[in-house]
Amino acid sequence: METLDKFDLAILDELQAQGRLTNAELAQRVGLSAAPCWRRVKNLEESGFITGYRAEINRQKIGLGVLAFVRLDADRNSGDVLHTLEEAIRTIPEVVSCHYISGTGTFELQVVSRDLHSFSQFAREVLINLPNVKDLHTSFSLGEVKASGALPLAHLRGGPAR
Repeated sequence: METLDKFDLAILDELQAQGRLTNAELAQRVGLSAAPCWRRVKNLEESGFITGYRAEINRQKIGLGVLAFVRLDADRNSGDVLHTLEEAIRTIPEVVSCHYISGTGTFELQVVSRDLHSFSQFAREVLINLPNVKDLHTSFSLGEVKASGALPLAHLRGGPAR
């Protein structure tokens, strides 16, 4: 891993908290002048530490009241067959996150839907019919406790690991 100094870490902290800061605002918050701050942000982007910027949208406000966690079991866990399934999952907009997992199951998906009826129809018509799917196990979110996408950076500062 490349070494990040205190300014780089401060930039990452600030942009995780508020990605729409102007360069001038960011520079002031991290204690740099505008030009060096801009160069550091560009370097963090080019070196892959910052992978993008996006708006966080309230899913309930746009009518997606159901968040489901779906453990998908593949029939076979061989390379080409899994690759085909991965590619199919990537094309489904309702799947907002997918992880290849250890333990029981092959993939853990986060799926959004309007309501339980819509999710049920989606699971029966789309998910179970994906290539190489053996079984689905679904749990539903009953409420979010924490949904921040910000990553902890204390370990990079020599802070306590938890």
